[in-house]
Amino acid sequence: MAFNIIVTGMVLSAIPVGEYDKRITILTKERGKITAFVRGARRSGNQMMAAANPFAFGEFEVYQGKNTYTAVRAEIKNYFRELSLDYDRVCLGYYFLEVAEYYAQENAIETERLKLLYQTLRALESGKFHFRLLRSIYELKNMAINGEYPNVFSCLRCGKKEDLTFFSMRLRGCICSSCQQEAGGTPISSSLLYAMQFIISTPVERLFTFVLSESVEEELSRILSEYRNHYEGHHFKSEEFLAKT
Repeated sequence: MAFNIIVTGMVLSAIPVGEYDKRITILTKERGKITAFVRGARRSGNQMMAAANPFAFGEFEVYQGKNTYTAVRAEIKNYFRELSLDYDRVCLGYYFLEVAEYYAQENAIETERLKLLYQTLRALESGKFHFRLLRSIYELKNMAINGEYPNVFSCLRCGKKEDLTFFSMRLRGCICSSCQQEAGGTPISSSLLYAMQFIISTPVERLFTFVLSESVEEELSRILSEYRNHYEGHHFKSEEFLAKT
């Protein structure tokens, strides 16, 4: 039986359909990733015109049919309009949206992923953080939400929790100096180790409370880039437009 439901979420993407309609993808905390049609969203004066665009965050009333959703009303709390004023910021913002759309699951509780996306966009809009750091935090925390993050809390050979001075891409995490000769690995700084441990274990609400030196930012970005390429291998279209930071 068809009925209306209220979901809280953010529009990740929007595609024109026909002459006046749109098909939008929304990351919701209650039902994960859903796709909904918005009738007349491209018609001037339509009440859903502004809500049917990427970055729109709020409550959406959707009509749930047998196989599809139709968005009929929205109460938008944040449009992230400041992002549209800066090309580099909006490009990075679209990258964050694309990553969320790729990893989010349908019919799943995605509260943490939605919270991470929202807080990351707020941090991006604030202008207080380097783009490279924001991207690294967002990527690693998404790995943590997926349950597929590198082990940076104990040696993958002996289980030791101290002296974790090497990172093994092959073993997907840290190696202590005693095991490094047999296990291999790349040296990492103590600052990088602490930063990765903090990002993985800290609640999203307290995630954007630190900065790193330029050298540690570069080290973190390099490790995560290599890790993603090695274990995920997915290339996001929006990466082509990201400025080097």
